[in-house]
Amino acid sequence: MPIPIVNSIASWFLKKRSHQIELFIKYPIDVQNELLENLIQTAKNTEIGKLYDFASIKTYREFAERLPITTYEENQERIERARRGETNIFWPTPIKWFAKSSGTTNAKSKFIPVSTASLEQCHYAASKDLLCMYLNNNEDSQLFVGKSLRLGGSKELYKENGTIFGDLSAILIDNMPFWAEYSSTPSSEVSLMGDWETKMQAIVDETIKENVTSLAGVPSWMLVLLNNVMETTGKGNLFEVWPNLEVYFHGGVSFDPYIEQYNKLLPKDSFRYYEIYNASEGFFAIQDRNSSKELLLMLDYGIFYEFIPTDSYGSPSQKIISLEDVEVNKNYAIVITTNAGLWRYKVGDTVRFTSVDPYRIKVTGRTKHHINVFGEELIIENAEAALKKASLVTGCEIVEYTAAPIFMEGKEKGAHEWIIEFKDPPKSFKTFSETLDQALMEVNSDYEAKRFNNTTLNAPTIHQGRNHLFYDWLKQHDKLGGQHKVPRLSNTRDFLEELLQLNK
Repeated sequence: MPIPIVNSIASWFLKKRSHQIELFIKYPIDVQNELLENLIQTAKNTEIGKLYDFASIKTYREFAERLPITTYEENQERIERARRGETNIFWPTPIKWFAKSSGTTNAKSKFIPVSTASLEQCHYAASKDLLCMYLNNNEDSQLFVGKSLRLGGSKELYKENGTIFGDLSAILIDNMPFWAEYSSTPSSEVSLMGDWETKMQAIVDETIKENVTSLAGVPSWMLVLLNNVMETTGKGNLFEVWPNLEVYFHGGVSFDPYIEQYNKLLPKDSFRYYEIYNASEGFFAIQDRNSSKELLLMLDYGIFYEFIPTDSYGSPSQKIISLEDVEVNKNYAIVITTNAGLWRYKVGDTVRFTSVDPYRIKVTGRTKHHINVFGEELIIENAEAALKKASLVTGCEIVEYTAAPIFMEGKEKGAHEWIIEFKDPPKSFKTFSETLDQALMEVNSDYEAKRFNNTTLNAPTIHQGRNHLFYDWLKQHDKLGGQHKVPRLSNTRDFLEELLQLNK
C-alpha cells in the first residue's frame, strides 16, 4: 500500500476518537463516576473486593469511607503474591506484566501491576489519542509518511513464576500493536538491548538511515541520543539528518531546562513539541493544543482520580477530594484507582489545575521531591522557573541539577546547597547565584519569608558540576536510560553528598 494512502487511512482512523474525547470533556464527572462503578463491579469478587464488600458500594462516598488511601509499601505483599502467579487478588484477570520502577524516592524496586486492560485501554489508547490530538491540530501533518523514533529504557524483560517484569517501555514495546511497530524505529531488537551505551550507538546507526518524522522519549536521554546523532553524522542540525522531522513527544521530566538546547538542534519555528504525563501506574494527561504548557486530564482510560491538597498532605487534617471539588491554581497530590488493581493509590506526583472546564493540569513535582526543612516548601516548579530566569540573565545552559538543605548547626542558619552541571557555564557565578535566589523569592513567598534579612535561610551555595557528572552517577547506580534521573530536590543530603564526592 503506498505511503500517502497509509497516511490518510491512519489519520482518518485516529480522528474518529475525537468525539469520545469531547464526551468526557463535556461530562467529566459522569464519566469518572461511571468508570469507578465499573471498576468496583469488575473487581467485586476479588480478594480485595470481598475484603471491602465492593458488591454493596453504591456511591463514591461509600467507596471513600470504606477503602483506605495506600502506598506501594502497603500494596507490596499482594503484588508479590501476584508476581508469584496467584490470581484474583486485586484484579479478576491474571496479571502477567509488572513494570519495574526503582523510582527516585526509594532505592527499593517497585513492581507495578500492568493488566491487559491497562495496556489496551490506557497505555496504547493514550498513544493513539496523542496522535489524534496532534493530527487534529495540524491538518497538514505528514507524520505517517515516515517513522517515529522512540527511545525507551535500557532494561530487558525478565521472567519469574510465569510473570514478566521490566521497564514499562520494554513491556510496551514487547506488546506493541502492529500499527505502532510498523511506524516506529529502531527495531524492537535494538530497543530492548540491555546495555545502554551499546544500545545508544545501535539506535543512532539504525535510525539515521530512516525517514524520521517524530521523536518520542524522555528529554534528558533523548538529548544524549540526538547529540550522538549529530556527532556521528557531522551535520549542522537535525533537519539535515531527517528533513521531514516535525514533532517531539516528550514526558517524564520537566522540559524547561532543555528547551534551549533542543531549539539549537531543531532550528525551525514550525517544529512542534507535545508533552505527555505518564508513569508506570498509568497514562494520565496529554497536551491537546499546539504551543500549550497545559495537559488535558484523560478521564476514560480506566483510571479514577482523587486528590489531596498539598497544604494538608500527610497531616492529621489531610483531606481527600474527588475531581468535582478541585480548584484552579492549587497544588494537589494524585490518588488513583486503576484497571490494573491499584485502589486509592498515591502516585507520588503533584499537579496544579490550570482549568476545570475542561480539566487541564501542569505537573508541579513529587510529594517527596521538595525541600521543606525550614518551612520554605520549595517545589520543582519553583526551582525550574528560577533556574530558567538565572540562565537567561547569565547566558548559560543547564544540563542537570540537584539541591538539598544545609542544616542549622549551633547558631548557624540553614541554607540550600545546589550542584549544577552546565553545558555552557554562566558568565558570572555571582550573578547566577543572586538571580536564582531572587527568582526563588519571587515565585515562592515561603522561601522569601525565610530569606528575608537571612531570618532562617542564608543565601544558597552553588557548586559547578563537572562534565558528565550526573550521567556518571546514574551509570554508577545502574540507572542509565528510560525515565531514570537524579532527584532534583530532596529533604536529605544523601544524593547531594554522593554527587559532591563524585565531583572531586
